[in-house]
Amino acid sequence: MAFAAAAGTGASAADASPNLRRVPLNVLLVVVDAMRADMPWAGYARDIAPRLTALERQSVAYTRAYAVSSYTAMSVGGLLAGRYPSELDRSGYFFSHFPASVLTFPELLQQAGIRTLAAHAHFYFDEKAGFRQGFDDYRMVPGLSADNVTDRNITSPQHADLAIAMLSDPKTTAGQFFAWFHFMDPHEQYMPHDDVAPCGSRPRDRYDGEILFADRHIGRLLDFVNAQPWGGRTAIVITSDHGEAFGEKGAGRHGFELWEAMVRVPLFLAIPGVAPRRIDVPRSAIDLAPTILELMGLPPHPGFQGHSLLAEIRGELPPEPRDVVVDLPRTNDNDRRRALIGGRHKLISFGDDFRYELYNVVADPEERIDLRRRDPKTYQELLERYRERSKTIRDICPEMRHRLKNKLASRPC
Repeated sequence: MAFAAAAGTGASAADASPNLRRVPLNVLLVVVDAMRADMPWAGYARDIAPRLTALERQSVAYTRAYAVSSYTAMSVGGLLAGRYPSELDRSGYFFSHFPASVLTFPELLQQAGIRTLAAHAHFYFDEKAGFRQGFDDYRMVPGLSADNVTDRNITSPQHADLAIAMLSDPKTTAGQFFAWFHFMDPHEQYMPHDDVAPCGSRPRDRYDGEILFADRHIGRLLDFVNAQPWGGRTAIVITSDHGEAFGEKGAGRHGFELWEAMVRVPLFLAIPGVAPRRIDVPRSAIDLAPTILELMGLPPHPGFQGHSLLAEIRGELPPEPRDVVVDLPRTNDNDRRRALIGGRHKLISFGDDFRYELYNVVADPEERIDLRRRDPKTYQELLERYRERSKTIRDICPEMRHRLKNKLASRPC
């Protein structure tokens, strides 16, 4: 796997109209489950996402973006709360439940009188996750099958239809709104589709067909938004909750590890009045909560771990180097993992910080060469930064802690 580092393009965001840039906007957050970072706009040769590629050209895109974690429950929980999943009240299971005690940024929007809506296409998002809090209108694609092991649902056509129907409600568009739609079809089984020509028989080929299928229906949603009178004052955020592995580091799919294939994701924002360009410093989805609040005219919450990206997106401040943390708490299925990405390098902590690995993920994106012994200076520097950063992350023991994997007597969670 090779992630292309795209050069900066487009006019400076500082050239955009200040009047357009300062008006509080609607925000549409589209998350495509399991979408890898090596999409066509990042150099992938197969044209599997023409609609998203066209939108990326109109956006401020982050070429080195990271998910909060490596699978949906932890990653989305952290994104909504603006904090790392280790810091959140939760159950100790893979399909973790986040209780009402977890404050999410949609709750802050709702409290400010902004209408909030969401629609989803996997049974976990229904009652199990606890993600409904803060939403005025939260719906599920009908007819879903529930399976803890696999996902054979095909949902993008119905999901796009449902999203369009919800955005057609005058109660939503009469004022400011936030909408979140999490498209699932690239997930798990890589199902065939009659109207998508097969790309091949290998897992990556079948996955590419799923991306193309989802892209087509996300395109219908984008066309609808662009045709509305409120479309010109709506920011569109595109990202994923995690990546997907196809043999990198011997891994497949996602979850349980923090390899680049699993945690590097697309992230781009199409914002009215802001000129397109690409930003090459590492950034995290932990920054989306404060960014979305600022786009909508609200201040950040003091408990957020991330930082609003809006000033650097607008070109008002340079994108300063900043360490990124990827956090995978211990559950009943996995030991703890945590990573710190600083500049070109990535330090991964395994278990209870009992072992570390160091990679230059720019020169070695498949993480083949552990640099601990080859570059001890960089290793010690990142290790110190990792330890200092970890002090700012308050680990919360989940419920069902007796079921946690490899739990140490000296460290209950």
